[in-house]
Amino acid sequence: MKIEVSVLVSAPIEKVWSAYITPEDIVQWNAASEDWHTTSSKVDLRPGGSFSSRMEAKDGSFGFDFEGTYTRVIEFELIEYAFGGRDASVKFHQEPQGVRVTVGFDAEEENSPEDQKQGWQAILNNFANHVLSK
Repeated sequence: MKIEVSVLVSAPIEKVWSAYITPEDIVQWNAASEDWHTTSSKVDLRPGGSFSSRMEAKDGSFGFDFEGTYTRVIEFELIEYAFGGRDASVKFHQEPQGVRVTVGFDAEEENSPEDQKQGWQAILNNFANHVLSK
């Protein structure tokens, strides 16, 4: 099952793209709720390159590495990657009001599709707010 979330960011494509792929930015926006944060991020943005973000509960009770491999990259348009036996894509589409960022990903089996959609949407909303605050 494929799940999709999106957000419209009222900013130039260069700014949106940069905030999505820059480790210093990722650690500022990559969290689904206030009680989580990303403590480190690495990005090698090229087909075959890897990425990793360390996500941790702020109370120190749990953490995990969200990591994978980029499979396709088209600057300012598309990022595709594989992670944990699943695939995802991030599309950047210029619209009159800004850039539509759409993330599609294969659902996992641990959490309900609705919970997954809400979590990924919350992260994407944090991303948009981060870009606008820069």
